[in-house]
Amino acid sequence: MIVLLFGVMYFMMIRPQQRRRREAEQMQRTLGPGAEVVTIGGLYGTVVESDDETVILEVAPGVHTRYARPAISRVVSKPEQRTEDDEVEAEPVIDEADAKKD
Repeated sequence: MIVLLFGVMYFMMIRPQQRRRREAEQMQRTLGPGAEVVTIGGLYGTVVESDDETVILEVAPGVHTRYARPAISRVVSKPEQRTEDDEVEAEPVIDEADAKKD
C-alpha cells in the first residue's frame, strides 16, 4: 500500500513539477532581443540584450532595467523578423464632425 502511495505521488506531483521546471529553463535559455516578457513581479518589458546570467529589459521608451534570467516568468510574444516592406504607415483619422464642417 505504501509503495502504491509513493507511486501515485510521483506521477501526480513530482513528474509534472519536473516538466514545468524543464520548460522554464528552456524558455530562459532561448530568450533573445525583441522578445516581450513578463517578470515574476509582473513587469512587462522587451528584451534588449541578454547574456549568460542577466537580461536587460526596456520597460518604457529609453528606460532599461537589468534582471536575472530566472526572474523572467514567461514570454508574451517572440521577436518578429520585420522588413521595411512589412511596415505599413498609419492613415490619418478624420473626425466626422470636422468633415461635416468643410
